Amino acid sequence: MGRSSMFTKAMWIIYHQGPVELIRRIWRYLGKYGLRGIWAYSSRTHNYNLWLRIEAKRIERLLMAASEDIARFQYNPVISIVMPVRNTDLTYLKRSISSVCNQVYPYWELCIVNDGSDKWEVTEVLESFRAKDKRIKVVNLPQSKGIVGATNAALSIATGEFIGFLDHDDELAPHALLQVVRCLNKQPELDVIYSDEDRIIGDRRCEPFFKPDWSPDLMLSMNYIGHFLVIRRKLIEKLGGLRPEAEGSQDYDLVLRVTEKTNRIAHIPEILYHWRITPGSVTNRPESKARAFEAAQKALASALERRRIQGQVVQIGEGRYRIKYIVQGTPRISIIIPTKDKAHLLQRCVATIQERSSYKNYELIIVDNHSKDQATMDYLTFIQQRGICKVISFSEPFNYAKINNFAVQQAEGEYLVFLNNDTEVISPDWLEELLSYAQQKRIGAVGAKLLFPNNTIQHAGVIIGLGGVAGHAFYSLPASDPGYMGLADVTRNCAAVTGACMMLRRIVFEEVGGFDEELDVAYNDVDLCLRIIQHGCYIVWTPHAVLYHHESASRGYYQPERNIRYFCEKWRDFLDRGDPFYNPNLALDRTDFMVKV
Repeated sequence: MGRSSMFTKAMWIIYHQGPVELIRRIWRYLGKYGLRGIWAYSSRTHNYNLWLRIEAKRIERLLMAASEDIARFQYNPVISIVMPVRNTDLTYLKRSISSVCNQVYPYWELCIVNDGSDKWEVTEVLESFRAKDKRIKVVNLPQSKGIVGATNAALSIATGEFIGFLDHDDELAPHALLQVVRCLNKQPELDVIYSDEDRIIGDRRCEPFFKPDWSPDLMLSMNYIGHFLVIRRKLIEKLGGLRPEAEGSQDYDLVLRVTEKTNRIAHIPEILYHWRITPGSVTNRPESKARAFEAAQKALASALERRRIQGQVVQIGEGRYRIKYIVQGTPRISIIIPTKDKAHLLQRCVATIQERSSYKNYELIIVDNHSKDQATMDYLTFIQQRGICKVISFSEPFNYAKINNFAVQQAEGEYLVFLNNDTEVISPDWLEELLSYAQQKRIGAVGAKLLFPNNTIQHAGVIIGLGGVAGHAFYSLPASDPGYMGLADVTRNCAAVTGACMMLRRIVFEEVGGFDEELDVAYNDVDLCLRIIQHGCYIVWTPHAVLYHHESASRGYYQPERNIRYFCEKWRDFLDRGDPFYNPNLALDRTDFMVKV
């Protein structure tokens, strides 16, 4: 089925854009992702088609029970759907409006602004819908005001408590508003609600984007919220609506501004919005995409300015950005490296820190745990005599948590880096990159991108529940592959990062009580991160601090059953709820964000 879906898409491209465009796309895709990428796309499409079959049955049951559910709701707000329209394909326009009319939740209004369409048929279609349903409002502008002007005009006639945004050729799922209001009945204080989405090519649904819950750092990397987006109307009015200077990325700009004013944000992990891809779509017009990306970059720069944050916005891919934050001062960093024997690992680790790191105000603390190898003992003596490192001995049996807690007591730095001895620095600014996040008060810990020597990913954030307990996202993915929806290529929030390379403020470490010494071998880093989240901070993973990790070369890969049992008992509620930064529609038995079927 995956292959047939790819064939359908290929036929669509040939019909609408010609065979040359198809060849160009295939060549570009092959150059970027190789045959592995094509196979992954095929598998992903196949799984999504299976998922859609299962989901259709769930939605059928949901729609059958809708009337009873609505009758039980204590809160039935009117939701105003705003839709700017200009020279839309009539078939798609009718389908878009009909998708609102077919909502099982009845308390809505559709506010359409005809933005100076040249086609008289567009006006005719709009008038016919208005005549049939009093909930539909239509304003015809004599001249085009652009997407921002037209949307603001639609907002001006909206009376609902909440505003939903719908593009003129996209479609809402029939239960979209029902699920939004269901969410509001559970949390009536919410100001922002967003859902998952997919795309429509012809009549075929594809390319689902199953999103995480609210992730402020991912939002600064890409407009992951997208559609379906519902915002409290008073909040939009307070902000003055959409900004004309943000034309091209006005939705991204709006979400950035709105989320500066509220943290009452909810995510519905269901596909409630279908984004139509046509030959005229922005995604198929290079010049329009370029303008949109530039507008997004400006929106992010404006957000930094409003928030009084020093940094530079750099585009790193299509719709993906990096914020290069300015490090404040040159605070002391304590880099703590536990070790035992295998001198060659430690030598490489220390040498690459010294030779490749552009940030120099750090101290190296080597914690020796029962080394017996003479080469290791000689090397430890050498680096201590030269003043390269502070070497301390931990004479008790191996306990990763206790070793690092012990080392922190000897550390002088305001910032702590926990680093494995089998790592190797790649990016010279790795410390600056980690520090630029650790200095932000809302961030509790930050982790690096770790690669195997064959340049595949070893660590790109930790997913709670993956493999039954916790596992690494995008494990073994080629380092150059952006991953599912580009998430392996951008800074994002996650539930945990590995202690193989983690930075945090010393005060945060002390406030949460350091590492839990019951977790002597495994999951001590994950446990620390979850306690930091409980403390009210976010965990961040950045792909812009890069190191090699010759994984577990000093101890081997070992997860004691006692650690697994202890961790699962301690974090049972979190495991049952699921990782908020990993969508529940994605599989927990694979690391590549594949749809769960």
